[in-house]
Amino acid sequence: MDYQLVIKFWRKSLEDEAFLATIEAELKQALGDSAQLDGYDVSKNEINLFMVTADPKHSFRRAKDVLERLGLTKGVSSAYRLVGGARFTSVWPLRSTRKFTLP
Repeated sequence: MDYQLVIKFWRKSLEDEAFLATIEAELKQALGDSAQLDGYDVSKNEINLFMVTADPKHSFRRAKDVLERLGLTKGVSSAYRLVGGARFTSVWPLRSTRKFTLP
Protein backbone atom coordinates (compact mmCIF):
# COMPACT_ATOMS: atom_id res chain seq x y z
CA MET A 1 0.00 0.00 0.00
CA ASP A 2 1.93 2.92 -1.38
CA TYR A 3 -0.60 5.77 -1.34
CA GLN A 4 -2.40 7.88 1.24
CA LEU A 5 -5.93 8.80 0.14
CA VAL A 6 -7.55 11.75 1.93
CA ILE A 7 -11.26 12.56 1.86
CA LYS A 8 -11.95 16.13 2.99
CA PHE A 9 -15.33 17.20 4.36
CA TRP A 10 -15.79 20.98 4.51
CA ARG A 11 -17.53 21.65 7.83
CA LYS A 12 -19.76 24.46 6.55
CA SER A 13 -21.37 22.00 4.12
CA LEU A 14 -22.26 19.50 6.89
CA GLU A 15 -25.46 19.56 8.90
CA ASP A 16 -23.69 17.82 11.77
CA GLU A 17 -20.83 15.46 12.50
CA ALA A 18 -22.90 12.44 13.53
CA PHE A 19 -21.74 10.55 10.44
CA LEU A 20 -18.25 10.17 11.96
CA ALA A 21 -19.56 7.53 14.35
CA THR A 22 -20.62 5.23 11.52
CA ILE A 23 -18.65 6.15 8.41
CA GLU A 24 -15.52 4.20 9.36
CA ALA A 25 -17.46 0.95 9.73
CA GLU A 26 -19.28 1.59 6.43
CA LEU A 27 -16.01 2.31 4.62
CA LYS A 28 -14.25 -0.74 6.08
CA GLN A 29 -17.03 -2.95 4.79
CA ALA A 30 -17.07 -1.32 1.33
CA LEU A 31 -13.27 -1.24 0.90
CA GLY A 32 -12.43 -4.65 2.34
CA ASP A 33 -8.71 -5.40 2.05
CA SER A 34 -8.13 -2.84 -0.71
CA ALA A 35 -7.55 -0.01 1.78
CA GLN A 36 -6.71 0.46 5.43
CA LEU A 37 -8.35 3.32 7.32
CA ASP A 38 -5.74 5.49 9.01
CA GLY A 39 -7.84 7.80 11.20
CA TYR A 40 -9.02 11.35 10.75
CA ASP A 41 -8.30 14.86 11.97
CA VAL A 42 -10.78 17.58 12.79
CA SER A 43 -10.05 21.27 12.46
CA LYS A 44 -12.14 24.43 12.54
CA ASN A 45 -12.93 24.32 8.82
CA GLU A 46 -12.60 20.71 7.74
CA ILE A 47 -12.56 17.04 8.65
CA ASN A 48 -9.97 14.88 6.87
CA LEU A 49 -10.37 11.11 6.69
CA PHE A 50 -7.17 9.20 5.87
CA MET A 51 -6.64 5.78 4.36
CA VAL A 52 -3.70 3.86 2.91
CA THR A 53 -4.20 1.97 -0.34
CA ALA A 54 -2.41 0.48 -3.33
CA ASP A 55 -4.98 1.90 -5.78
CA PRO A 56 -6.32 5.30 -4.64
CA LYS A 57 -8.65 5.89 -7.60
CA HIS A 58 -10.36 2.53 -7.16
CA SER A 59 -10.59 3.01 -3.39
CA PHE A 60 -12.13 6.45 -3.83
CA ARG A 61 -14.76 5.09 -6.23
CA ARG A 62 -15.78 2.53 -3.61
CA ALA A 63 -15.73 5.16 -0.84
CA LYS A 64 -17.77 7.55 -2.99
CA ASP A 65 -20.55 4.95 -3.21
CA VAL A 66 -20.71 5.01 0.62
CA LEU A 67 -20.68 8.82 0.70
CA GLU A 68 -23.51 8.99 -1.85
CA ARG A 69 -25.58 6.46 0.10
CA LEU A 70 -25.11 8.53 3.29
CA GLY A 71 -25.82 11.83 1.49
CA LEU A 72 -22.35 13.23 2.18
CA THR A 73 -21.09 14.23 -1.27
CA LYS A 74 -21.78 17.97 -0.96
CA GLY A 75 -18.66 19.86 0.06
CA VAL A 76 -16.35 16.84 -0.30
CA SER A 77 -12.99 16.78 -2.01
CA SER A 78 -10.41 14.02 -2.23
CA ALA A 79 -6.81 13.57 -3.27
CA TYR A 80 -3.95 11.13 -2.84
CA ARG A 81 -0.19 11.20 -2.51
CA LEU A 82 2.63 8.74 -2.06
CA VAL A 83 2.92 7.77 1.60
CA GLY A 84 5.29 10.35 3.07
CA GLY A 85 4.99 12.54 -0.02
CA ALA A 86 4.03 16.18 -0.16
CA ARG A 87 2.33 16.60 -3.55
CA PHE A 88 -1.34 15.62 -3.87
CA THR A 89 -3.18 14.48 -6.98
CA SER A 90 -6.86 15.43 -6.88
CA VAL A 91 -9.48 12.75 -7.62
CA TRP A 92 -12.66 14.61 -6.61
CA PRO A 93 -14.25 16.80 -7.67
CA LEU A 94 -13.35 16.17 -11.26
CA ARG A 95 -11.39 19.03 -12.86
CA SER A 96 -10.83 20.67 -9.52
CA THR A 97 -9.04 24.00 -9.85
CA ARG A 98 -8.39 24.32 -6.13
CA LYS A 99 -5.07 23.00 -4.86
CA PHE A 100 -5.59 20.21 -2.32
CA THR A 101 -3.87 20.95 1.01
CA LEU A 102 -3.98 19.79 4.60
CA PRO A 103 -4.08 22.18 7.56
